[in-house]
Amino acid sequence: MSFPEFLAPPIADPAFYLVAVPAVLLLGISKSGFGAGFGSLAVPLMSLAITVPRAAAILMPLLFVMDVLGIAAFRRDLDRRLLAFLVPPALVGVVLGALLFHALSAATVAGIVGVCTLLFLAQRLLFPPRPDAPPPSRAAGWVLTVLSGFTSFISHAGGPPINAYLLPLKLRPIVFTATMAYLFFLVNLAKWIPYAWLGLLDGRSFSTSLLLMPLAPLGVWAGVHVARRIDPTWFYRCVYGGMFLTGLKLVWDGFF
Repeated sequence: MSFPEFLAPPIADPAFYLVAVPAVLLLGISKSGFGAGFGSLAVPLMSLAITVPRAAAILMPLLFVMDVLGIAAFRRDLDRRLLAFLVPPALVGVVLGALLFHALSAATVAGIVGVCTLLFLAQRLLFPPRPDAPPPSRAAGWVLTVLSGFTSFISHAGGPPINAYLLPLKLRPIVFTATMAYLFFLVNLAKWIPYAWLGLLDGRSFSTSLLLMPLAPLGVWAGVHVARRIDPTWFYRCVYGGMFLTGLKLVWDGFF
């Protein structure tokens, strides 16, 4: 595959592609809502071979393609009122991420998100909510969505914080999936200018993104195919499982 002259050659290290291919596929599957949380493993996986900022930059074009495919697949199913509530705090989180990008290491952010994710799961398992329990407060939703926008900017790990707010709402799986797809389409779109401002986007990253691009629709298709057919009980079990594994990996990256 040849690349235009303005692009630097893509990463050639085979070890990088051993972790990048499963990372991109997991990210695509998570865009369907099925396995939500697993997408947060993409940057930590790729950081085994390259730096976190480089991994985040490579994933930006792939995220755009995945997001467009996701919103096209679920355009009739989103909760518009919920989306309107979530977008402003998520964008506040993106702005905070841009301003604090060089002040906090990606490992520190990963550790904080991992601990919060595991604490949320422990609370859900040890103190399961009653069927008549009220949904989380809007204030809690605002804080968690700001955190989601922030961690999404730093390391594309916005899933666990927003899941902590959305899961107790007990949305139908397809509504959960569609609303998440539209939210992160807007969040990821808002990240392009700050990423360029911070100097994270370059020809080498973009050419590597182009090389990985065919995997983007494959992952999204696989996730959408399963999300429309899975039983709601198993859907949420998979979400919790993804959050648990993601939490463990993020804690490991942050503290060990």
